[in-house]
Amino acid sequence: MISVVVPVYNEKENVKLLYDKIKDVMVKNGYDHEIIFVDDGSTDGTFDVLKEIAEHDKQFKVIRFRRNFGQTAAMAAGFDYAHGDIIVSMDGDLQNDPEDIPKLLEKIEEGYDVVSGWRKERQDEPKRVFLSKVANKLISKITKVELHDYGCSLKAYRSDIAKNLHMYGEMHRFIPALANIYGATITEIPVKHHPRKFGKSKYNLSRTFRVIVDLILVYFMQKFMTRPIHFFGIIGFFLALFGFLIDGYLAFEKIFFGVSIGNRPLLLLGILLILTGVNLLGIGIISEILTRIYYESQNKKIYNIKTILNDE
Repeated sequence: MISVVVPVYNEKENVKLLYDKIKDVMVKNGYDHEIIFVDDGSTDGTFDVLKEIAEHDKQFKVIRFRRNFGQTAAMAAGFDYAHGDIIVSMDGDLQNDPEDIPKLLEKIEEGYDVVSGWRKERQDEPKRVFLSKVANKLISKITKVELHDYGCSLKAYRSDIAKNLHMYGEMHRFIPALANIYGATITEIPVKHHPRKFGKSKYNLSRTFRVIVDLILVYFMQKFMTRPIHFFGIIGFFLALFGFLIDGYLAFEKIFFGVSIGNRPLLLLGILLILTGVNLLGIGIISEILTRIYYESQNKKIYNIKTILNDE
C-alpha cells in the first residue's frame, strides 16, 4: 500500500485540486493507496473542504489538529497514522506535482529507503531560492548527506524508516539527515515545481535562523548522540588546560619574579577558561547519564538492524 501524507495549513483553495491530482495518479497507476491530509489548525475553512471529500472517499483520511503545531508535527502525525508500506509526503500548496510520485516509487523499488525530490527548476522568488541553495550546501557539508534540495517536501520513504524518525521542533527539513542516522540509504531525483497559484507562502526570514540552530542539533545527533562526553569533554578538557597554563604562567611570574598579577586581565581569562572547562566536563558526564536513561528506559538499542539471515 502507498500512503500519501499532505500537511496543510490555510490552503482552502488548493486542497480539492491537490486531492483530485493525487487520486488520479493513484488510480491511473493501479496503486493500493490511502491519502492522508493533516490539517494543522487551519482557520480559513480548509477542514470543511476536507470533510466534504472524506464523505465521498473512504480511502481519504483527515487528521485535524486543535491548533497550529507546525509542519514537523503534521508530518509526524501523518507518518504515525499511515498504514502503507511506502509513505510519500508532499506540500499542500500545489507546487509539488503528484505526477512525480511514480518516479519516486520506482527508485524505492530499486532498493533505496528514502527518495528525495530535487526542485531543479524552482518556481519561487530569487531571494528565497538563493538562501535555499546556501542552506543546502551548508547542510550537505555538515551532515555529509549530499543533496541539492533539503527543503523539498516531495519525498518517498519505506514505512519502517518514516515511523522511526522521531521528529521534534522543525526537523522536517532534515529528514534525510535523520534517516541517515538511522542507517537509511538515500537518493535524490529531479521533480517538477510549479508557482503558487492560491494562498500565501508560509515562508519567512526567521526560518533561516531556525535552520542554523536545528543544523547544530542534527550534527550533534549524528556524531555524538551515544557519546556526548566526547563532545563536551574534549572541549572542556582543552579549555581547562589552557586556563591552567595561563594561570600557571602567572603564578610562576608572581613566585619567582614578584610580578603583580592581581590587576591583569590574563588572570581572569585563565580562571574563566578553567571554570568553563570544568562545567563542560560536568555537562558531558550528565549527558552520558541522560543518554543511558534515554536508551535503557525504553529498551532502545544504539543500533538498527536491516536484515537478519537464517535466524532460527
